[in-house]
Amino acid sequence: MSADAPLRAHGAPALRGRLRASPEDFVVGEIDAFEPSGAGEHLLLTIEKRGMNTAFAAKRIAQWAGVAESAIGYAGLKDRHAVTRQRFSVWLPKKVSPEIATLGVDPDSAERGERLTVLDAQWHSRKLPRGALAGNRFELTLREVVGDADAIDARLRAIAARGVPNAFGEQRFGRGGDNVAKALAMFGGRRVARDERTHLLSAARSALFNRVLARRVAEDAWDRPLDGEVWALDGSRSVFGPEPWSEALAERLARFDIHPSGPLWGRGELRTQGAARALEAAALDDDEAAALRAGLERAGLEQERRALRLRPADLAWDRPAPDALRLRFALPPGAYATTVLAELGDLEGAAGG
Repeated sequence: MSADAPLRAHGAPALRGRLRASPEDFVVGEIDAFEPSGAGEHLLLTIEKRGMNTAFAAKRIAQWAGVAESAIGYAGLKDRHAVTRQRFSVWLPKKVSPEIATLGVDPDSAERGERLTVLDAQWHSRKLPRGALAGNRFELTLREVVGDADAIDARLRAIAARGVPNAFGEQRFGRGGDNVAKALAMFGGRRVARDERTHLLSAARSALFNRVLARRVAEDAWDRPLDGEVWALDGSRSVFGPEPWSEALAERLARFDIHPSGPLWGRGELRTQGAARALEAAALDDDEAAALRAGLERAGLEQERRALRLRPADLAWDRPAPDALRLRFALPPGAYATTVLAELGDLEGAAGG
């Protein structure tokens, strides 16, 4: 299986269609994890942007504020081909707040379809760190949809009831899916910049996780326990187990309070035991996986775990046109809308969300 191949647990695609016919078809907004403190040296901006990724927006904000890019903080990365709402922080020690209304779009940017608008600005006590969000809320419109409406509705109900495999999305693996090959070259001695190194380490880890998840999907065990399971708490990085299967665990699994987990590779022993550990070892037993594991260990990463199952919250849908389907749902941090879409069908333009 290739690192970026879609994982499907619900059967053959229920539809074909197109995503991102325009940026307005992919709307995502962060779910804030905290309220601004109201005082401090960091101006916390809520920004709506169109046609630009997070790094480009951060550079624009730094230029506008007259500060170094290192003074800008943001919680998560958002794609260019979308309309997104997210927070940025700007460190402005001993400065009067700049006139936020001046943060707009220059004429050249407007011609390119770019937009950057301040929706809110409040002072806060610290820089916004990566991961400081409760999740993301999506509104996605699929165009040129082909498929039986009843079958599509049935698939969406199944996704809402059972969830989907919590795969890392295609964008984690770079344009053309070549980040794994680049990671192998880096582990073999090729020098890379620090930022690229971080991305390649993440790609290597994600590829190994997706391999394990693919094996569990093939065995219909991505949302049910194996002997020796390690459990991930919903909405948390905390894990526990293995421990004997019990009615209490079964009840927690059924209400999505816990999920089976897979490895995010690093130094140390796998925590799983029994059948779960045997499956993970078998899924990662080839030369490429061995090279990725060794490289991650040499890089100093430690063993962690990630939930194998993902359920979109508040999933709802309607049809704004006969050949269009609009979806609304929320996901926790680190989850990908494309993993939900992959279970629904084949979509042109789905990569990147």
